[in-house]
Amino acid sequence: MKTDHDRTRGLIRHTLITFATLACAMVFVTAGKAQQPQSPSEVQELKERLKQLEQTVEELKTQLVAIETAKKSSDQTASGEKIGAPATTADAASTTAAVPKPPDTPQGESTFNVYGFVMLDAGYQFKQADPKWFDTMRPVKLPAFRDQFAPDGNTFFSVRQTRFGVKSSTPTKYGELKTVFEFEMFGTGVDAGQTTFRLRHAYGELGHFGAGQYWSAFVDPDVFPNTNEYWGPNGIAWFRNVQFRWMPFKGRNSLTIALERPGASADLGVAADRIELTGVRPRFPVPDLTANVRFDRDWGHFQAAGVVRHMKWVDTIDDNFDLGGSATGAGLSLTSGLNLSKKDVAKLSFVYGHGIENYMNDAPVDVGIEFTNSTNPRVPIRGVALPVTGVMAYLDHTWNKRFTSSIGYSMLNIGNSDGQAVDAFHRGHYGSGNLLFYPVDRVMLGTEVIWGRRENFLDNFSSEDVHVQFSFKYNFAKEFKFNQ
Repeated sequence: MKTDHDRTRGLIRHTLITFATLACAMVFVTAGKAQQPQSPSEVQELKERLKQLEQTVEELKTQLVAIETAKKSSDQTASGEKIGAPATTADAASTTAAVPKPPDTPQGESTFNVYGFVMLDAGYQFKQADPKWFDTMRPVKLPAFRDQFAPDGNTFFSVRQTRFGVKSSTPTKYGELKTVFEFEMFGTGVDAGQTTFRLRHAYGELGHFGAGQYWSAFVDPDVFPNTNEYWGPNGIAWFRNVQFRWMPFKGRNSLTIALERPGASADLGVAADRIELTGVRPRFPVPDLTANVRFDRDWGHFQAAGVVRHMKWVDTIDDNFDLGGSATGAGLSLTSGLNLSKKDVAKLSFVYGHGIENYMNDAPVDVGIEFTNSTNPRVPIRGVALPVTGVMAYLDHTWNKRFTSSIGYSMLNIGNSDGQAVDAFHRGHYGSGNLLFYPVDRVMLGTEVIWGRRENFLDNFSSEDVHVQFSFKYNFAKEFKFNQ
């Protein structure tokens, strides 16, 4: 059944058709009389009639637009949308545009990734090191005196590098929500030397804020070279920590500020056997403050990072000595990945600080003792934040689609205190080179030679070790996408 709108539109269209027919007839008549003389009055009459018809057509067009707009508005209202009727022809045209979603409606799709790898490391250790770290090269774990970990020469097999992780990404009105949960099988601490579950990341990020266990803001994860040996270069900052971070700027120029879980270790040195020190307990009243600024460009990236920390220790025994104290730790890290060519990337790092050994990849203690030479017998010794310097330079080279190599050197130096033992760790050296083969996607076979050296504080003793390692790595990854 036709509505009033339909009847009116039909009437207007009929009128337009009639006008077009009359106009055509007038043109035909005018053309037929073109050879006949016409009086000025007849010509004027035809012009006036044509003008009247043009005005009528304009009025009919306006009415037709208004009717169609009103019809569209009523249809949208009936479907649950609330849109006001436009007042002009331009407003009417704008109603055909898609209605934008409310600003708090998430855009895009969510992703969920499962990833990881299975890895076997096998090789031969030519000399000796702490057996709990049999499948790594850590200069701080090399012998501090002759034959400490004898005998020389051991074959090793390990799957402790094997890793599993899941991560997700979800759009929200506050920005992207990202989560990551990742673990490996490399035991450390009380589990040193064991093949056991070890948490790497348990972290969430929403927009400009993040919380959980993740890379410290003092660390540059992209500077680690393409090596096979698990522990890697000793002279870089390399630490995953529990933290809360703020990222006010992201992108090519980024800034990150974080409050991180504090922690430190101390070397009691020549006073280690003193019973007076048994009551000294560590105390960390404030979190560590870390930050970095990063610049990403076509030539690579550059990052400058800093850390400030406060460490205290309290003497809980009421005796004739006051062995409590505090120290402030601070450090600077400069790192860069330089794209020297399409096949060559240089990985560079420089770190300097006091009492920041906890953030380094392979360093001993943060605090050492020194003698005060004070006339006050209650304070014979005090703790000081130990200076540390670390450097690294590596070159990652791609030979072709199937072969790559990485070669480089790293060093870490400790400024020892006078209360440390003569065989305390002073300097460590690390160097490695490899050739990796990728026969198919997600499979890697490789061989690597790793060298390490330890130098003591005062007794002039040094020790070295060399590993030849073969690695077999099988990656897996699967991404799932879904809409909100």
